[in-house]
Amino acid sequence: MTAKPPSIIWISGASAGIGAALAAATPYRDARVIDLSRSGGGTAEHLEVDLSDPADWSRVERHFEAELEAYEGDRVVFIHNAGTITPIGRADAVDRDAYRRAVLLNSAAPQILGSAFLRASAHLTCERHLVMLSSGAAKTPYAGWSSYTAGKAAIEQWVRTVALEQPDGCRVIAVAPGVVDTAMQTEIRSTDEQAFPSVERFHDLKRTGSLSTPTAAAAGIWSLLTRDLPNGSCVDLRDL
Repeated sequence: MTAKPPSIIWISGASAGIGAALAAATPYRDARVIDLSRSGGGTAEHLEVDLSDPADWSRVERHFEAELEAYEGDRVVFIHNAGTITPIGRADAVDRDAYRRAVLLNSAAPQILGSAFLRASAHLTCERHLVMLSSGAAKTPYAGWSSYTAGKAAIEQWVRTVALEQPDGCRVIAVAPGVVDTAMQTEIRSTDEQAFPSVERFHDLKRTGSLSTPTAAAAGIWSLLTRDLPNGSCVDLRDL
């Protein structure tokens, strides 16, 4: 008989960047790690889903339910890392279909999938952790990033609100990892100033070596699960 894993960890967008680094640095021995993404290719198991497509949200919900219905391990963790900066540009000028997908992925998917995880794990008595990736953009507006900044702000308010509903239940937090050297940063720097007036700031961060690495960001995020943080905390790794 195959031993049951002491931990199940879901990470959305674990095929690259911070998500892949999180999957590679899981601190729990013998944990089962599942990547929720379109492409896969990381170190984890892979459930192929497009999280900008509402039809696939139901697939993830059914997956959570099937995996957790009879779960008897020590902890369950869902880290929602998936998001997109695309399209960059004025809300009245960018491609409308790309903008719609960005709103669904950045704003709606975190709430729907977070709710699904809470519901599927509600009967468990083990540790439960729900971690949402946020950004400094949740508090600072940038022209050209409307779908991204609005999505991150929505995540933080959702986390604060849901934590009030989970006083003795799931631990729910949001974390901004800082400016991390990933493909997203490359995309930002390749944008022209007309679409993103603040682009020079991100060129400066790269030139001065001020970007964090995905490995460092992952270590900081994992450390939050053992820190004494109030439920509903929205933290920035740069402030710790």
